[in-house]
Amino acid sequence: MPRRATPLLALLLGSTLALTGCSSSVLRELTPTQTPSQAPVQVSGAVGEPPSLDYGEPYTVVQPGSRTIWPGTGHPVADGEPVLLNMHAEDGTDGAVISSTFMDAPAWYTMSPESLGSNLYDTLRGQRVGARLLLVEEDGGVPVILVIDVLPTRAAGNEVPTVEGLPEVERADDGTPYVKIPEDAKAPGDLVVQPLVRGSGPQVQVGQVVTMRFTAVRWSDGRAFDSTWEAGARPQSATIGIGQLIEGLDEGLLEQTVGSQVMIVVPPSLGYGGTSSDLADQTLVYVVDILDTHFQVTDADIVPEDETEEQPPEEDSEETSEDEASDRADEG
Repeated sequence: MPRRATPLLALLLGSTLALTGCSSSVLRELTPTQTPSQAPVQVSGAVGEPPSLDYGEPYTVVQPGSRTIWPGTGHPVADGEPVLLNMHAEDGTDGAVISSTFMDAPAWYTMSPESLGSNLYDTLRGQRVGARLLLVEEDGGVPVILVIDVLPTRAAGNEVPTVEGLPEVERADDGTPYVKIPEDAKAPGDLVVQPLVRGSGPQVQVGQVVTMRFTAVRWSDGRAFDSTWEAGARPQSATIGIGQLIEGLDEGLLEQTVGSQVMIVVPPSLGYGGTSSDLADQTLVYVVDILDTHFQVTDADIVPEDETEEQPPEEDSEETSEDEASDRADEG
């Protein structure tokens, strides 16, 4: 029985994902590197930035299809697991932006046709974190040109030794961190920032929107008071340096890299001290996985850049083989 397709525009615009009776068999016959037999779409722009698209207007979709702009080198996308995506979609009729997560924060889905729709699901199959992909299809008479960046859903990189006397962090198979406070240890009086896993992505800067997963516990008893790792929970996004986060997190996340996991021990003075919160007198321990960071853009910021070439991300030496690095160099 063919899969039923979710309308792409409904997905992009955040509407209720009603199922239609249309099946999508064309995409399943294409490999990720095949190009639709129609006018080409040129995609340029650096990793972490909104793409610039160049195509003739009005654009006509001869058949839906997808291709890989650059491959990913991180964890593979897996059925039934969460996926975090930056997506930029344009109406090929006139180049108008339909939707772009670069104006806000990345979108969180489950890797399934029910969550993503069959076309986007097929495009993501076999891909890895770090990939940038192009999907072209027609939805309700609208030629949709969509660029997808596959983002990490958990930290990945080099393990960093921790300083003696700090809490210990263990991870479940799905990446969920568990924090153990050392017995009889005195809570530090100052902010402590301890990287646990060092990712290879860009550094967090003031004014950027940072998307993260975290677990937060009290130093006093080790009890968790907040977590985005619970079933059904989504990552949280906040702008750094404008007071959306407690001061300790604003300071602790600054200059950390995307893909990292960092433990931040926040004294009351940089947490909820001086407020009516139950946490006002508590030293807090946050374990944060940094999934994405970017500056917010507006429609006016997203303009074609004819001279900009595709700029794939730098290789992660831990996860990329020498052959893969050589292939990527040849492609560049």
